[in-house]
Amino acid sequence: SKKERLDILLVEKGIFPTREKAKSAIMAGEVLVGGERVNKSGQRIKTESNISVIKKETAYVSRGGEKLEKALKVFNVNVKGKRVIDVGASTGGFTDCLLKSRAQKVYCIDVGYGQLAWKLQKDSRVVVIDRTNIRYLTADKFDDLFELATIDVSFISLDKVLPVVYSLIKERGEVVALIKPQFEAGREFIQKGGLVKKAEVHQMVIEKVGEKAQEMGFSIHGLTFSPLKKVSGNIEYLIYLVKNTGKDKINNFPQIIEEVVKKAHQELSPKK
Repeated sequence: SKKERLDILLVEKGIFPTREKAKSAIMAGEVLVGGERVNKSGQRIKTESNISVIKKETAYVSRGGEKLEKALKVFNVNVKGKRVIDVGASTGGFTDCLLKSRAQKVYCIDVGYGQLAWKLQKDSRVVVIDRTNIRYLTADKFDDLFELATIDVSFISLDKVLPVVYSLIKERGEVVALIKPQFEAGREFIQKGGLVKKAEVHQMVIEKVGEKAQEMGFSIHGLTFSPLKKVSGNIEYLIYLVKNTGKDKINNFPQIIEEVVKKAHQELSPKK
């Protein structure tokens, strides 16, 4: 059977983008072949070998990129060639993921200043609009409406942000928004350290976000949970909304919420 250098094989299999990245992972002892650590890049390996990587380098400028990457896959969102508005861009994890998914242009909105990763600031496909509160943005600030919006905001509820986003996107425009229970639940549900742990509170919060979104004219097309838990221990969710279309929307949303929350808790908060 055919053999190939390990570093070349890793790139061919799409596990790493470049041989350089593959080499440093191999040297760091992060690559296992058939469950055994191999730390020589030049070692020749059977091409059908079972290769795994124990610590995948973050592909994005921040971990937010991994959250959005999962959502785009689960919801089957096509970003290619789209004009996107990224609300609460921060360091740019979502923006980075959008560009890697071949967005045409990404407008980065953030209340903060100068947080966006330098490589994104100097990317010609990125338009930086910082020191800007999304709540006061109007469509006339842009030469055209957007086809897709991504939202990752803190210290504010999505029901304050979604109406504005609705006005900034086209008919059938899509929204992928991160739901953070700690900023959606009433004070009485928040535990010490800003934690919201109870599954039933998560369900209630997501249901509330969904209802408000539908009242605004969005239809709900998907729900998933973030693959990463906040350092604080909060589980987050991602909802997929489409403007003004009754088609292929989820009809049994409460049931879906229950399933997604249950799965999130099983995977991210396993009972000791």
